[in-house]
Amino acid sequence: MSESEVKVAPNGANGFATPLFGFPKIEVPAVIGELAEQSVVRAKQGCERIKIATEEMADTFRETYSNNARSATDYGLKLLEISNANTAATMDFFADLLGSKSATDVVTLTAAQSRKVFDAASAQNRELWKLAEKLTMETSEPIKKHFAKALQKAG
Repeated sequence: MSESEVKVAPNGANGFATPLFGFPKIEVPAVIGELAEQSVVRAKQGCERIKIATEEMADTFRETYSNNARSATDYGLKLLEISNANTAATMDFFADLLGSKSATDVVTLTAAQSRKVFDAASAQNRELWKLAEKLTMETSEPIKKHFAKALQKAG
């Protein structure tokens, strides 16, 4: 058969293998076809697992962000409350200083104010520390749960 007699037709349509780019068509054993099909199925399953993991991670980040925003707001509000209380205490101290009649009164008021400031700062720092711990726990907890769940699935 000459080149002019070879027509482009689907494989086997004219009773013989049609050359492709000058190379004869090679029959592929059925085993290779099955392997290719299995590979496609595994690839689809892998993509589905990746999709599910991505959705779970997005949910985890949404929950984490929501908790973080709420706790950060609580922390910011506490800072404003502390600032307001400290400003009021300072103004009261200055008013008391203006009303003092002697140097002894000034020293006594200053010593008392120093003690109040120290006690207030200690209490305020404890409150802020508790809020910071809460912020850390609420932020990290969803992530820890997600990774534990992922490790369980992998194991």
